[in-house]
Amino acid sequence: MELNFNGRVAIVTGAGGGLGRQHALALAARGAKVLVNDLGDSSGHSAAAQKVVEEIQAAGGEAMANGCSVTDFAAVQAMVQQVQDAWGRVDVLINNAGILRDKSFAKLDMDDFRLVLEVHLMGAVHCTKAVWPLMTAQKYGRVVMTTSSSGLYGNFGQANYGAAKMALVGLMQTLSIEGARNDIRVNCLAPTAATAMTEGLFPQAMLDLLKPEAVVPAMLVLAHESAPNRTILGAGAGTFAAAHIAMTPGVYLGVGGDVPEQLAQHLAVLGTLDGATVPGSGADQGRQELTLAMGSAAT
Repeated sequence: MELNFNGRVAIVTGAGGGLGRQHALALAARGAKVLVNDLGDSSGHSAAAQKVVEEIQAAGGEAMANGCSVTDFAAVQAMVQQVQDAWGRVDVLINNAGILRDKSFAKLDMDDFRLVLEVHLMGAVHCTKAVWPLMTAQKYGRVVMTTSSSGLYGNFGQANYGAAKMALVGLMQTLSIEGARNDIRVNCLAPTAATAMTEGLFPQAMLDLLKPEAVVPAMLVLAHESAPNRTILGAGAGTFAAAHIAMTPGVYLGVGGDVPEQLAQHLAVLGTLDGATVPGSGADQGRQELTLAMGSAAT
């Protein structure tokens, strides 16, 4: 099955270069009309976004530029209105905009912590909130959050970035549940790619493998009409894997003065993934706990 986007309208944030540019070009090449967003000057003009628009147009596609900051909700709403006025709908949102302010937590300035959260987390919240009513009304939408291995697994010097990226997973988990009845599917992409943000972090031989375009197939799968829902898909160097927030079977210890000591003895077993499942929602944790407790009480 060919993954085409004929008749679809997409917004890609942070698309003036790097991974976002590749996302925008790929969506346009497969038939989507694309709004290319990248942070512009004080007048709202983004030379980087406009350049990508011109690339798309030169290849026969349809696109327009926007230079708003995703941290400004009113400006994001105006961006979505720009798309609606021009093309009448929004089918796909790729929340890609981001920045880095890397330092160890001991040296990290709180303003830099807040700024990274504002761009990555609140930027995605603003954009998703702005398109949500349109997607609900048309009973169709595909939203891709850009998470990171730094959020899923941690990375030295990226407490701010990791916190923001893991928060996007939590956002995706709930929105995927809330949007399901209106065919709004929300997923996370965890890319590993050589961009301006990763320059100097890897040896050149590795950077040569980590081309941004190698991540794009995962984005296309998560943004397509056949997309899954509530999936975390890792992509880098042409390889792909799914990540899961899993829960181990657990153990019932009851209530008592020695439960802390018993729990400490069970931690090694609880930490293994044998028998682990992926809960369908947060309520599933409570159900599992109650089932264990009630089963133990009955015996």
